[in-house]
Amino acid sequence: MVRIFLAGAASTIMIAACATAPTTAPTTTDVTEVVFEDLSDFDRALTTADDLVAAGNTSIAIDRLTQELGNDTLTPEQRAILHFERGKLRLSEDGYDVFGAVEDFDTVVSSYPTATVATEAGTLLATARGEATSLNFLIEQPETSRSQRFEALFRLGEHQEAIDLMLSTNLQPENDILVAMYQIGYLCEAEGLTGPAYGATLPDGMREQLRFCDFGK
Repeated sequence: MVRIFLAGAASTIMIAACATAPTTAPTTTDVTEVVFEDLSDFDRALTTADDLVAAGNTSIAIDRLTQELGNDTLTPEQRAILHFERGKLRLSEDGYDVFGAVEDFDTVVSSYPTATVATEAGTLLATARGEATSLNFLIEQPETSRSQRFEALFRLGEHQEAIDLMLSTNLQPENDILVAMYQIGYLCEAEGLTGPAYGATLPDGMREQLRFCDFGK
């Protein structure tokens, strides 16, 4: 009886406090944390990828979707959506993986033809294939400069071939490509690495000297 009485009294006090205390909206952080925790693994992966892209970390967002594709509990529809979203990121301006985009969109069309994103995936598949054809044509032209060839290879997703060309001809890539190479894992900011250094401004505004991660210390 005592416990029931105390609980009732506490409820009364709580109601009275709510009636008299000024209402304050929850902070954005509180709301975000609650909503994020309530998401499924699938939705959380998509939300995280969106946040990463917004922060300028497209390559890391691609990795996040790739990680989620290893989830054995995904439904066919969810798997199709993940391939579709990853394909869009790979095909985006700072995705640097046109061949990967072709594979993702083709997977949706061929393996999940009834998915809600199948029709749009088919349209983007044609777009990605068209760009791949154009880039390959550019690479094969004798008048194409080394810088153009490097950028075309990197854009296609032929990263190692592009890096080999970069090193053999002492090319200095544009900042956005250096950032992508850093996010993918080719370049590191670790002290003590040898090899050429590349100054790059990262998405957080920090200026770093980057070197290839596999060069010896």
